[in-house]
Amino acid sequence: MKNYQTLIHSWIHDNKVIGIELLQNLVRKRSVQTNEYEAQQVIINHLKKLDLEIDEWEVAGEVFNHPYFCSTRKDFLKSPNIVAVKRGSGNGRSIILNGHIDVVPEGDLSQWTDDPYSGKIENGRMYGRGTTDMKGGTVSLLLAIQALKELGIELNGDVIFQSVIEEESGGAGTLETIIRGYKADAAIIPEPTNMKIFPKQQGSMWFRLTIKGRSAHGGTRYEGVSAIEKSLPVIQAIQTLEKIRNARIVDPLYQNTPIPIPINLGVIKGGDWPSSVADEVTIEGRIGVAPDEEMAHAQEELKQCLQDLESVDPWIKEHPIGIDWFGARWVPGTIDEEHPLMGILQTKFSEVKHTKPTIEASPWGTDGGLLEKLGGIPVIVFGPGTTQTAHFPNEYIELERMFEVAEIIALTLIDWCGVKEQ
Repeated sequence: MKNYQTLIHSWIHDNKVIGIELLQNLVRKRSVQTNEYEAQQVIINHLKKLDLEIDEWEVAGEVFNHPYFCSTRKDFLKSPNIVAVKRGSGNGRSIILNGHIDVVPEGDLSQWTDDPYSGKIENGRMYGRGTTDMKGGTVSLLLAIQALKELGIELNGDVIFQSVIEEESGGAGTLETIIRGYKADAAIIPEPTNMKIFPKQQGSMWFRLTIKGRSAHGGTRYEGVSAIEKSLPVIQAIQTLEKIRNARIVDPLYQNTPIPIPINLGVIKGGDWPSSVADEVTIEGRIGVAPDEEMAHAQEELKQCLQDLESVDPWIKEHPIGIDWFGARWVPGTIDEEHPLMGILQTKFSEVKHTKPTIEASPWGTDGGLLEKLGGIPVIVFGPGTTQTAHFPNEYIELERMFEVAEIIALTLIDWCGVKEQ
């Protein structure tokens, strides 16, 4: 029997420059929402070297009416989805390797040491928006597939590589791959987990609250009702709800996460004049959803929390707080910790890293929930990126972690899909 670990390790070691150049090319393409085309063409050009069946298309049609669809976009022109298939010889288990090409905006440029899209390398790290979330993980997938091809290792099961759009705003790209018919026996998503293995991932939803007041002159503010003041008990009630919801989480995979399913209040707007009583406040936030929780349940708990305020405040009873679910949404997901892919991935991790992996639950959502809930595909989230720098200024990835994950993924594919007998 061939020593696949030695073969894969040697190939990765000898071809690091391929991965570095590919990641730099991807990072230098500013693939924020609506601007994904050029980065996807970098992916396409690399896939063509691997002799895969390539499917490139723009999201359109029935997806806009799908109950799992969420996006602020009216169309996806020049924002293609990409799926490439490495066909197996048959009688093997298939797998989806899913990565997203979109990145969040760079934010305040003054907080960056260098150009956010420089791809600068320093002390074994590459810097730039998207290095860690999650172009580095995508490069790990492509290196794993390329290693198998160039080493002549033919698998029994199909490997389905996906480079999707719109993950950062709710998953329209991955949703479209499911609608298009791409399914597999399991999936791996290399989001930035710090090389921890996440069998469970929380979901989340955005919400907008509208709190009413009554305007008056600031000099006689007692004649009005301040929506700003009315927002204070609302915020306190939401903080209490967060504590109640998190007190229920006893899963040991969350033992190192201070708040497993946070409720974050990210935007607050109110009033239009310093000398007037504010007659309206809007609060926008994100509520986390437990891996095994229905999203409708989380919605109902927040709704009830707001309704309970009506019993203690006559004004709120007369002017109920409006709640609107809008924008992005990530579906929660979970895989059985005894699933065969979990065992294989842990074994290959230990063979490469010579230590046991850390198993935790994801502190954020991914497209994995869509694959699991809608596609019926068991999903593991495991990648090389640095969680603490995702969405942050001076985002970076440790390049050696990217190569280690490529090696682990390649070995996992060999065991999961099976190797064609020579």
